[in-house]
Amino acid sequence: MTTPPEAGADKQSVKRQPIKAIPVPHYGRWAAAVVVLIGLGFLVKAFMDAKIQWSMTGDYLFDEQIVKGAGNTLLISLVAMLLGLVLGVVLAVMRLSGNPVTSTVASLYIWFFRGTPVLVQLLIWGNLALVFPTLFGQNTNDLITPFMAALLGLGLNEAAYMAEIVRSGIQSVDDGQTEAAHALGMSKGRTLRRIVLPQAMRVIVPPTGNEFINMLKTSSLASLVVYPELLQKAKDVYTNNLAVMELLFAACFWYLLLTTVFSIGQYYLERRFARGSSRALPPTPLQRIKTNLTAVRRPKGQV
Repeated sequence: MTTPPEAGADKQSVKRQPIKAIPVPHYGRWAAAVVVLIGLGFLVKAFMDAKIQWSMTGDYLFDEQIVKGAGNTLLISLVAMLLGLVLGVVLAVMRLSGNPVTSTVASLYIWFFRGTPVLVQLLIWGNLALVFPTLFGQNTNDLITPFMAALLGLGLNEAAYMAEIVRSGIQSVDDGQTEAAHALGMSKGRTLRRIVLPQAMRVIVPPTGNEFINMLKTSSLASLVVYPELLQKAKDVYTNNLAVMELLFAACFWYLLLTTVFSIGQYYLERRFARGSSRALPPTPLQRIKTNLTAVRRPKGQV
């Protein structure tokens, strides 16, 4: 049975008609946006009307002491993170080892440093001279300086968390990769360096970036061992001029600046390591802005 030519023509004409997409109204979203903006406006007004000399905050943003404190914060964060990363890789390999002694020692280390607050660990290193007046034949206070106390407290604590991150990354690599490398005659150490760790970086990099950003903020605890980081420098300044809130907001500015810069760097680093597993890479912030601008300029008749 054949279809009448008029019916076929009608079907083709129906198919060729453009589809008119009618957006569904989202009144709840607009209402929520209005409520959030009103609340944000009240919050901004409350801080603007508060007894805070914002001009003084602006004056101290780039004060020599504050800038030096921000530099010390960046320094201790980088060095402590490096120590934690290197030691964390060693601990992860020890814990995955078939040797029961090394595995047990690594597990005990992780258990202790993850189970006690980093604040307590900093205070222990800062007051180590109370129980060990001398170390290696020298005065303990000469060896455990504020920088060294902050480095040991932050770095050794970070190593416990990095060990678990690295361990999860190593275990995410298929066992067949290791077996194939061993079949080619590669040693265990070379297999770990050349085969396993490069593939594990896709899993290791995101939480490591988060840990470093957290380290930038956790470094403020180093003020308890009188290390001259950003918060300690702000304390030194507002102790003299009594502008407590103004200096604290200046410190917040630098913390936000540092975390924002490294968050952007983390995004691009994650994007780089995602090339081997994602068919389409996530758009960069500039690409998102370009897409939004293109959508705004798109003609109304175009769907």
